[in-house]
Amino acid sequence: MKNFRKIFMAAAGAVLAIFVAANLFLVSGKTQSGRPYVVEIDRLARTIGERGFEKIDLSHCRYVANVVQSMGQFPDEDFFEDTDCEYLVRVVDGKVYRFDYVYQADRGQQRTIVTVNLILAVMSLLLFGILLFVQRKILTPFAALSELPYELSKGNLTVPIKEGRYRFFGRFVWGLNVLRENLEQHKQRELSLMREKKTLVLSLSHDIKTPLSAIKLYAKALAKGLYSEKEKQLEIYSSIGEKADEIERFLSQIIEASSEDFLNFEVEQGEFYLSELVHAVSAYYRDKLEIMKISFSVGEYTDCLLKGDLDRSVEVLQNIVENAVKYGDGHEIALSFSREEDCRLLTVRNTGCTLAQTELPHIFESFIRGTNANGVNGSGLGLYICRQLMHKMQGEIFAEIREGQMYVTVIFPG
Repeated sequence: MKNFRKIFMAAAGAVLAIFVAANLFLVSGKTQSGRPYVVEIDRLARTIGERGFEKIDLSHCRYVANVVQSMGQFPDEDFFEDTDCEYLVRVVDGKVYRFDYVYQADRGQQRTIVTVNLILAVMSLLLFGILLFVQRKILTPFAALSELPYELSKGNLTVPIKEGRYRFFGRFVWGLNVLRENLEQHKQRELSLMREKKTLVLSLSHDIKTPLSAIKLYAKALAKGLYSEKEKQLEIYSSIGEKADEIERFLSQIIEASSEDFLNFEVEQGEFYLSELVHAVSAYYRDKLEIMKISFSVGEYTDCLLKGDLDRSVEVLQNIVENAVKYGDGHEIALSFSREEDCRLLTVRNTGCTLAQTELPHIFESFIRGTNANGVNGSGLGLYICRQLMHKMQGEIFAEIREGQMYVTVIFPG
């Protein structure tokens, strides 16, 4: 804008200089060739010298109105004063002649000067009008827009530009708005991917806790000699190997996740029998909960095919039971079954629930831990992972509190 002010002042100075130069040229334009009556008087003077005063003819004269001959060699005062016209004096053959003429050069020149000045004034007003229009409608809006790329570079992507304010920058502003929105979406995606990546690593770390806990439990049982039968010991050794393989698989996923940009709960959709799921969960937790002196019961059910991923389904129930162990009172955990239309419902119930009803709607969100989690290790991801996996398998999960007991139910499509 400072440069524009300099240009404006320069244009004003140039216009003023043109005005002065034009007027000086017009005012100083009275040259000999610019006075046609002189030519006419010279012609009459030659006629008098060649043919005599009596032979002159003024009928063809445009400017000379009268010619007066002095009576003597030296004219008197009346000779010069006896006229209301402009005149020139010529001496021809020793005699003095006064040539009266009428010439409106001054009036015509004034009209010319006025006309030229009016034209210059109109052109000047037009020039200044164009400059002001450019300044208000183009330069000022562009000055405001020129800050936008810098703001975008700083990450300020929240305030959109009003397109209607910029008549000559409609497409430019539209493009900037599209760019801003794309950058904002990219930023949101990037933040989301970072969060999902962190969530994935934490969820896999959380998954490691289950097989690690089982290995520790088996090691403690073996150290105390709780399994004396050779066959049972071999079974325990085999289970420890399986859990170690599971931990290795989770570690591989963590390494893979470090180079991925999205949270990916892989699910192999298929079919499996309900009995397979119940056996996988109860076979592990019967021994574990027996060692921890927690009552564990499995209700009656009718075997059927379920849609989903067997391994992921086991993971879901394990997470729910682990929560029941950590946040319950350690008295009882029960697994029950029901049916609604074409869906199978599996419910894990535990006694001693101290979670507030107001916190219940948030327990499936990531990194959310209830007030009953004080002093209990955890990341707040267990139930979040369960919900994500159930949604991947076209199922659902919900929880409720009744009479001081927690009920977490998973729904499998039949």
